[in-house]
Amino acid sequence: MTGQPGTDLLPDQLLRDFVEASDTLLCIVDGSGRLLFTNPALQRFTGRTEEELAGVHFWEVFVVPEHIALSQDAVARAMATGVAHPQEGDWLTGAGERRRVAMRNTVMVDGAGRPYAIGCIGLDVTDERRREAQLHLRAQTDLLTGIANRGALFDALRAQLEDGPGCALLFCDLDRFKDVNDEHGHAVGDALLAEMARRMSELAGPGDLVARFGGDEFVILCPGWERADLQTLADRVVEATREPFPGPRGPLEIGVSVGVAVGRPGDTADELITRADRAMYGEKTHPHRGAARARRAGDVY
Repeated sequence: MTGQPGTDLLPDQLLRDFVEASDTLLCIVDGSGRLLFTNPALQRFTGRTEEELAGVHFWEVFVVPEHIALSQDAVARAMATGVAHPQEGDWLTGAGERRRVAMRNTVMVDGAGRPYAIGCIGLDVTDERRREAQLHLRAQTDLLTGIANRGALFDALRAQLEDGPGCALLFCDLDRFKDVNDEHGHAVGDALLAEMARRMSELAGPGDLVARFGGDEFVILCPGWERADLQTLADRVVEATREPFPGPRGPLEIGVSVGVAVGRPGDTADELITRADRAMYGEKTHPHRGAARARRAGDVY
């Protein structure tokens, strides 16, 4: 009576069968980076046969050009220290497609403990990284307007204030939006907010971040700023908001109050938001309307 299929195979045969069947990208390179071994999965990935790959520097086959020097340095360090660290980078398929590959590398030593080769187990994580990026984007996006949400704004603020040179902030609160929402319903109000987000995105500079802070409040974060540029942007936001919005029974007119504040390195995101919000509130309660309100925001510079 025989056992299950394969149970009578010797360990060497089992290992060969496993390597042949694995969809992970396996290779062994010598101390100079030349391929000593590749499994069928890597051969399919590169579009080359085992014979075509043997003896070729691996960075000449599947490493993207900008990572070749890093790959050469990693091999030299691993052979010198006996330690190879996990890595992740872009590889090129035989068809020239970039794929993201996570690598676990192991330095192989001889009987005397001297490194002679490096074994690499590569796992194609391209689709996984794309899904993660999509999830991150969704988590950072306001679903109604399609612009950045409050969480994305605070992440950007922390990066500018803690690790960067500081930034300026325009805090924009819509006037009479509640009247429109109450009279025409949430669907019309939502459409107005989406249109406002579009207009602000068109006004913002290429390095600026437009975010919905919440409700009918929007923020424009300006990493690179000049006083005159901030004043011009604030005026343009006021003018853009004055343009009527399409409504179910004719044009809808609202306004906006804009507060401006500048954050220096060491400020917190909450401090900067509070100053800009305070400036905006001062504009909202000011008796004059229009561009005069935007100019008054300069008081917080």
